[in-house]
Parts: sequence; C-alpha cells; structure tokens
Amino acid sequence: MESPHAADAHDLIRVEGARENNLKDISVTLPKRRLTVFTGVSGSGKSSLVFETIAAESRRMINETYSSFIQGFMPSQSRPDVDVLEGLTTAIIVDQEPMGANVRSTVGTATDVHAMLRILFSRLGDPYVGPPQAFSFNVASSSGSGSATVTRKDGSTVREHREYTVTGGMCVRCEGTGRISELDLSQIVDESRSLAEGAITIPGYTADGWAVRMYTESGFLDGDKPVKDYSAKERDSLLYKEQTKVKIAGINMTYEGLIPKIQKSMLSKDPDAMQPHIRAFVDRAVTFAACPDCGGTRLSELARSSKIRGASIAELSAMQISDLAAWMRELDEPSVAPLVTGLRGTLDSFVEIGLGYLSLDRAASTLSGGEAQRTKMIRHLGSALTDITYVFDEPTVGLHPHDIARMNVLLQRLRDKGNTVLVVEHKPEAIAIADHVVDLGPGAGGAGGEICFEGTVEELRGSETLTGRHLGYRAALKEAVRKATGAIEVRGASSHNLQDVDVDIPLGVLTVVTGVAGSGKSSLIHGGIPAAAGVVTVDQQPIRGSRRSNPATYTGVLEPIRKAFAKANGVKPALFSANSEGACPVCKGAGMIYTELGVMETVASVCEACEGRRFSDEVLEYHLGGRSIADVLEMPVEAAHAFFADGEARNPAAAKTLGHLVDVGLGYLSLGQPLTTLSGGERQRLKLAMHMGDKGGVYVLDEPTTGLHLADVAHLLSLLDRLVEAGKTVIVIEHHQAVMAHADWIIDLGPGAGHDGGRVVFEGTPADLVGARSTLTGEHLAAYVGA
Repeated sequence: MESPHAADAHDLIRVEGARENNLKDISVTLPKRRLTVFTGVSGSGKSSLVFETIAAESRRMINETYSSFIQGFMPSQSRPDVDVLEGLTTAIIVDQEPMGANVRSTVGTATDVHAMLRILFSRLGDPYVGPPQAFSFNVASSSGSGSATVTRKDGSTVREHREYTVTGGMCVRCEGTGRISELDLSQIVDESRSLAEGAITIPGYTADGWAVRMYTESGFLDGDKPVKDYSAKERDSLLYKEQTKVKIAGINMTYEGLIPKIQKSMLSKDPDAMQPHIRAFVDRAVTFAACPDCGGTRLSELARSSKIRGASIAELSAMQISDLAAWMRELDEPSVAPLVTGLRGTLDSFVEIGLGYLSLDRAASTLSGGEAQRTKMIRHLGSALTDITYVFDEPTVGLHPHDIARMNVLLQRLRDKGNTVLVVEHKPEAIAIADHVVDLGPGAGGAGGEICFEGTVEELRGSETLTGRHLGYRAALKEAVRKATGAIEVRGASSHNLQDVDVDIPLGVLTVVTGVAGSGKSSLIHGGIPAAAGVVTVDQQPIRGSRRSNPATYTGVLEPIRKAFAKANGVKPALFSANSEGACPVCKGAGMIYTELGVMETVASVCEACEGRRFSDEVLEYHLGGRSIADVLEMPVEAAHAFFADGEARNPAAAKTLGHLVDVGLGYLSLGQPLTTLSGGERQRLKLAMHMGDKGGVYVLDEPTTGLHLADVAHLLSLLDRLVEAGKTVIVIEHHQAVMAHADWIIDLGPGAGHDGGRVVFEGTPADLVGARSTLTGEHLAAYVGA
C-alpha cells in the first residue's frame, strides 16, 4: 500500500495559547475544507478567536510577503496574542462592515457591475458619446487650452499650443450625487443677534472661536450689529461671498461665505459618516431633493442619451437586478461576448444570493449589514480559487427563515469547492449544517473566553452547554395578547417598493413587522410613520469609536461622574477626562505607548508612568466614595450602578444611565473598556441602552437580535415587555421566530422581494398567522412553534 504523501498531513488549523481580548489561553483544532460554526453568547470571544486571531494572522503573514516599499502603504498589523498558529491558509473576511460612506458609492460601483456596464455602453451605445468614463458620474466633463514651452534635445525652446478635452458623465448641477440640498437659513443664523452674540448656530462656530473671528474681523461686515440690520452687501458677504484672502490677527486666511463653506465641509459628506451632532444639524437645517437636471440618476444628459436596445445606462441601473439579469440574457452581441458573459454571471449571483430586489443605483450606505455582507459575497461565489479560508460574521443576519436555506446552500458550495469556511453564527438553522462546532463561553466578557464544547451538531445538542440547552428551545405563542390603546395610521405609503400601503400600527403593544428580505419592512416603518409620533429609532448603523472611546464616554455617563468628582474635590471636571487636562503626560491618556516601526508592526506597551490607568498621579489622588476616577472606570457596569445608586457617591443621573446598561444585559462590561473590543451584539445592546433614556412614546428597533445568542434573545424579550408595560409602543422589524411568537401583533409584508413585495399580506396576532399559514412567514412560524 502506498504511504500517504507528506502534504496530505496538513489538514488541520491548530491554535494554541490564544489570549486576544478575553480569550483565556485557549487551544483549538479546526478541520480544513470543512464548515465550522462558532457559537456562544454575545461577548464570549467568538470574534476574538476567528477574526482577531486566525484571520488577522493570515492577513498579516500575507502582507509580509510584499516588499517593504509596498508594506509602507499598507496598515501595519501586530501579531495576535497567541503561542502557536499552524496550518493557516489565505483568509478572506466577509463581514457586516458598511460598504463605505462615500456619497457616490452605489451597489453598481461597489461590485464593479457599473464599470462593466460603462464599457458595454462605450462599445454598443447609440449614439456613441465617448469612452467608458463618459458614462461615469464620478468624472466631470472638462476642457482647456493654452500654450506650453517645450525644450528640445538641442537646448532650444519652442512654444506650442495645447488643448485637452475630458468627456465625463457627471451631472453638473448635483456633481454626481443625484440630489441637491436647500438650506433653511433660520437654522444657520439667528438674525436677532450679532455675530459677537452667537448669531451663527452651526456646530463648532462659537462666538469667540476662530471660525467666527474670520467673519467679525474680516472687514466685510459689522460683527456687533444684529444680522437682521445688515445691508444687502453685508448679508451677501456673510452668506455667499466667494473665497477671498484676508489677514486676521496678522495671519493670512481664506474668507468664504457660510453657505459654500457648509456645502463643502458638511453637505458633501454622506450623512452616515458624520458625527452625531453634525448629522443632527444637517437633518435640521437641510432638505434634500432629487436633482431636477438629472432626475436623481447622477448622470449628464449626454450620458443618458446613448442607448442599447432602447435603454440608457441610467434606466438599466434603476432596474431591479432580477429584471436586469433577464434583460442581459436577451442581449446577443458576439463582439462583446466575454463582457456580457461576465455581467450575466455577476447579476445571476445577485439573484442567487437573494439580492435580486436591489438596483445598481442604490446608495451603498443605505444597505443593511446583512445586505452589505451578501453583496461582498458575490465576488467570491464564482471564484476559481480553492483552499481559501472564508470567514463569515453572521451571514444569516437580516434574512427571513425562508432565505436562510438558500444562504446555507451557498456556504456549503464554498466548502465543497475545497475551501475552509469559518462562520460565527447564532441561528439554529445555520448551526445545523456545520461539520464541526466550537462553542465558547460560558459567559460574556471576563466570564467567557473558554472553549466549552468541540464536536458535531448532534453532540452539541446532547451537551450541557448554554448553546446546547438552547439549540432546541422554541418560544411558545402567547396565551393572551395585550390590547391596543390606539393606532398610528399609515396611508398611501409608496416609498421604494411599497405599493400604496394602508396599515394601522397599534399603540401600547409589541408589534413585529416581518417579511422576506427586500419586502419593504424598513421602507414602511422608517418612511411611513410620521415624525410627529415621537419616535425613538434604534437602527443597525454601527457604533463608531476609537480605542479611546468606551461605554462611559459613548453613553455620556462619564459627564455626571466627572462633575461629581469635581464637586467632591473642589477642582475642575476637565481633570477627570483622560482626553483632557487629567491625562497622563507620558501616554497622553491612552494608557499605552504606541511605537511606530515603519513597515514593521506597531509595538504597543503599557505606559510605565500611569501603569495603563490613563490619568496623571495628581488626578488619582482625588477620591469619591473612597475610589479614584480610574477605579470607577475599571468597575463592571453592575458594580458601578450599585456604587452610584446609594451611599456617599450617590448620583441619580449616573445611576439611571448605568441602570439602562444593566437592563440590556451589559452589566459585566467595565466602564472603561475600549469600544473597539466589543462584539457586534454588545454594540447593538449598548446603542439600545443609550436610547432607552430618550423621550418618546414609540420605539422602533431594527433587527435588535443581531449578534445575540439564543439565551440573550430571551433577555431581550423581557426588556421589550418592560418597555411596553411602561406605556411605550414598541415596533420591531425582525425575522427571528422567537420575537414573532412573543408579539402582540404581526404585520407581514410580501409576498416576495422588490416589486414582487411591498404589500401587506397579513396583519393580526401570531396565533392567527400560525392558524392561517397563508404566507411564507406563517408557514415558518408554524413549523417553529410545532403547530
């Protein structure tokens, strides 16, 4: 018998001594070319093991294969805190991170489909208007001419006339964004005041700051006169004046009117990329409308004039992708056959992955986390590469139970091509297809970070781990549902794919809005409920924060804590901020010293002066209730809540916010833990906790079970019940059957996605939905509860 080849022995990924974040020196062996699912409660260490250890080391080692010159342009990555990592292959991470907040980024540009369409129109478009860039809304048309002095080989010079022309596809009026903005001047300037009294109400424009001094000391207007008394010339200088060089306090500066300045600094950015206070100002002061010149297509009239089979590139981009795929199948042009074949393959992948309801002109920033992840998957489905490690972060997020089976098939297809597929997942339907399961826990944060189970799905069911016990858990239908106290009437809702929908959303109860992905749920709730209803929205937008951000800074609880410390010690509150006067002078409040080594990994070491506590020695001598500010930030939230609820350190404002964090199940987090170390589920609940203190009678939660373990979902349901019992109306956009079963009222949209959806196919109680089984949701919910 022939002995096995030595190369065949490398069929395992071996991890030994992993200590990244909360991992407790764990070791695990994963089979290659198999589908491994990682389970465990939110914050147990799944992402730390999969993304920040295995995938991070694979990417770092690949980066090291490039020359030091190229590495200089790449982000430097430090080696994960692990003793041994063997058997790694090239890792491709398919996560839920947003697909970029560029205002010009669309589904078409993000997947290169638009680039292929531009080439197609430059070859087949009639009339011919130019090369591919003539159809790009990122390229403006421009032309110019002039003379240039050219030096010849013999040293003589000669002047030559030169001219150039660039034909781009950008709409001039909206600069390729598809929308124009109109400013409400009353939200920008308080005309009853002078500039010195704070007439400019834009964030960052304080009366004594440089931004306002530019105007008051420019000589173009009187800074002490109320704006309402300005002459027409002064008013024009304040609002619209073009860039002009001025000298302020002996410094050369560029003066510009408020309107063009705001348009460049704020309105040219995607709202999702703005800081919260800037976005609040923009929402208040600016109204956006489709550009009247291009009709929101972003393209110039010239680009829109060229057509193939009677359709322009703008019309094809606006089509539902499933319709565009059908249109492309009918295009028979041998001269561009390879291009058409590539387009067909990509568009068919969209349909196959369940995104056929999107259009190519859909802004990338409007995609949900699940849609963004599946869009990224498309380029890998037809790849000829094998022996790749694909790493997925909850690929079923945002998917109706009907769509999960399709996603499972795609994951199995990637595995069957000879790839290793690692999946972080909570849904039992997705866990069921695993070849190998790794369960982390037993708890979250410091109580997690251990391997609780390794083996098959059947062995997991029989184990006594938290995941094993909950794998067969089924929430029962409520015996009695709460009665509505009124209704929010939505009439004639027609945004996106909604088909003139009329629906009454009951008040004072828990309502679940469900339906297949793309059926119109978010369009109905976010676009249909009037703003006057006092709505508090907790959406899927990810929390953005640096390594200096933590739960205390994000929720704002640090503010009353700092003031309490300042009052107790008779000093300024700024001393108790690690980002201000109280910072350790050596590490500037970071707690770590970061040493940049060019192309080599950045070395992070604990600051020896403050021992990682971030504050100066002087600040640490001030106490409140026997503890320093660093002691408080090291406390778990639960302990901090008890500390500020009673006794010498009693602080009702701090205790109230900390109570919200305990209510959402984050009592184990330390107040000063960097946001960058939190899991997706922890971030989702942190955001929910922050909004729980908002004033409003209607709470809208967009897929709150994202990132939550089966055990955490039960905790969430009790929280939703408490909100309703406190007199709130809770509307949840959700696919999780446990949340549907727990609802008082269900609104089901469908029957399909895109233009096949957009209608209310059922409204009533969960029991009625299960009894009727008239919709896909009804069938899946009936199967879930065992009816």
